[in-house]
Amino acid sequence: MTKQKTGLFFGSFNPVHIGHLIIANFMATQTDLKDVWLVVSPQNPLKPKSTLARDYDRLHLVRLAIDENPLLRASDAEFNLPKPSYTIDTLAHLREQYPDRQFVLIMGSDNLATLHKWKNHELLLRDFEIYVYQRPSYDPGDLISHEHVKSFEAPLMQISASYIRNCIQEGNSIQYLVPEKVYEYLLSSSMYR
Repeated sequence: MTKQKTGLFFGSFNPVHIGHLIIANFMATQTDLKDVWLVVSPQNPLKPKSTLARDYDRLHLVRLAIDENPLLRASDAEFNLPKPSYTIDTLAHLREQYPDRQFVLIMGSDNLATLHKWKNHELLLRDFEIYVYQRPSYDPGDLISHEHVKSFEAPLMQISASYIRNCIQEGNSIQYLVPEKVYEYLLSSSMYR
């Protein structure tokens, strides 16, 4: 039996924005993946936690953002795992929970360049495929030629979550930077203020 190929797009999504959705949708519609899960990370071991909105608030925003797209799914898989969460542990957990799926990691070329710093990165490369979207200003490093790494030219937007948070704090509009439902929610919420 062939396993369903599911892409895992990890991120703090703090907040989720159109750039994230363009990449997720590209991977779900223009590769051999059947669907893409946006895995909301409680805390990236390599990032400071101080600017992070609450886990379930960020998950809620992702759910609002992908509401009507059957190919995208919001995942809280890491919320109940030990913190900080490491990708290799999350993958082991998901594999156990969903034996009918073949999981593929989705990451930018900037992340691929630092993959050697990740916990058990050799196992990641051995046991999982990695789909990389090119980020022009980043050298992906030698791993780009690894047999389990595939590179894609996905359309990219120069939008960052920190830029969006700064706009909110300064009272500037974030319309069109985030999906309409996320925009409406953030307008009426105290998140990032």
